[in-house]
Amino acid sequence: MGVIRCKGTDLLMWRRELIRQGGCPVDLDWLLSMAADCSWSDLQKLRICPDVEIELSSSLQQLTDLWVQHRDQHIPLQHLVGMCPWRDLELEVSSAALIPRQETELLIDFALQCLPEDARVGEGVWADLGTGSGALAAALARVFPRWQGHAVDSSDSALALAKRNLIALAGESGWQLHLGSWWEPLKPWWGQLDLVLSNPPYIPTAVMDELAPVVKDHEPHLALCGGEDGLDCCRQIIRDASRALAPGGWILLEHHHDQSAMVLKLLSDAGLERPEARDDLQGIPRFALAQRSCEPVVYDRPAEG
Repeated sequence: MGVIRCKGTDLLMWRRELIRQGGCPVDLDWLLSMAADCSWSDLQKLRICPDVEIELSSSLQQLTDLWVQHRDQHIPLQHLVGMCPWRDLELEVSSAALIPRQETELLIDFALQCLPEDARVGEGVWADLGTGSGALAAALARVFPRWQGHAVDSSDSALALAKRNLIALAGESGWQLHLGSWWEPLKPWWGQLDLVLSNPPYIPTAVMDELAPVVKDHEPHLALCGGEDGLDCCRQIIRDASRALAPGGWILLEHHHDQSAMVLKLLSDAGLERPEARDDLQGIPRFALAQRSCEPVVYDRPAEG
């Protein structure tokens, strides 16, 4: 797309008018940044010197068309633009997988806090269960370049999206994709996984109808609904964690805002050690982590099939 020159006064008037019509300033600024390469700092400069011209990668009419689709059809802006900034990445996104949320970035930070300081330069095995767009997997592959990685999802279309993101952001080696349910495709690596992250579906069934249309009508329910109490997927993951993790291996999960106590109990009841809650960006306990005992307990390898 070519460069379009726009008067600063015209851009500021365009933004003010859409806000007057009820547009969210944060969403409008996001659209300007991702669809027109106009950053927040560019906007601040225009407020100081509004008479200058600015170069945009989309016209104001094109931006308006995108905004109207978002406003009237509740289509996520990320889907309209086709990408989403997340951590230090720009991810391709689509309706095939959940749009990566900002709070999920914390799983990577918490994982680094759990592991030894030299883990980044060492070797190990990580897994991302329910990889979706591949956000966590791409971040893990970049943070741990010498580790072997495994990204699992039960959706063919989500795995295709994750593959494109992993190739674009982390190269073509050091990771594998697996189609299937949670731990099942990883049976050959049970007992070897040093770090496992998952942001599973955790919305209770009764809450699904209360979700905003931008989520309920455009993001895959498979990636959202966690059953009657929202914990069906967490239970499946935690149930086999002590067998799949390596001795001393860590598992980190994201969950619903009111599930912390239940998830910590599930981790403890499964025989995992050091269960701990961690807060999200608003101070709400939305993450849980635990560790398999460092003792090399021997389990019978599960039968194939």
